[in-house]
Amino acid sequence: MIAFEVVIGAAILLGIVGTVVPVLPGAAVVAVAVVVWAVAVADPVGWSVMVAALAILGLGTVLQYLLPGRRLQAAGVPNRTLWIAAAVGVVGFFVIPLVGLFVGFVVGVYAAEHQRLGRRDAWPSTVHALKAVGLSILIELTACLLAAVAWGVGVYAT
Repeated sequence: MIAFEVVIGAAILLGIVGTVVPVLPGAAVVAVAVVVWAVAVADPVGWSVMVAALAILGLGTVLQYLLPGRRLQAAGVPNRTLWIAAAVGVVGFFVIPLVGLFVGFVVGVYAAEHQRLGRRDAWPSTVHALKAVGLSILIELTACLLAAVAWGVGVYAT
């Protein structure tokens, strides 16, 4: 059983890394790993840990989109800008491996805001968008870490 828990722990760690490296769906990987572990353990502790971890990850997912979105709206950054930035980020991902998504996102936000607001006001708007993305990543990372702690407590208890 120890080897199985090491594999599950590695999957959870991969999910945590995926919250920072936007190639992997971090919270989804953590959720699947905890569910697989709970099904394999098949006892009340496992099911309780699974419910707690999924609740934490679910709340984190809701907050991940709700809080940064409100901050962007308050800063006046329109959704159109974010869609353009996401598209340029995807292109950047294929043009510049590993960092292209981030670079493309920044370039996309700046270009869209430059077109919308002009050169002087484009950079402050870009900074607001970057802060929102950072907050989103921080929320997902926190949720994944809390789910990992719940899993660790469950492993210790079983």
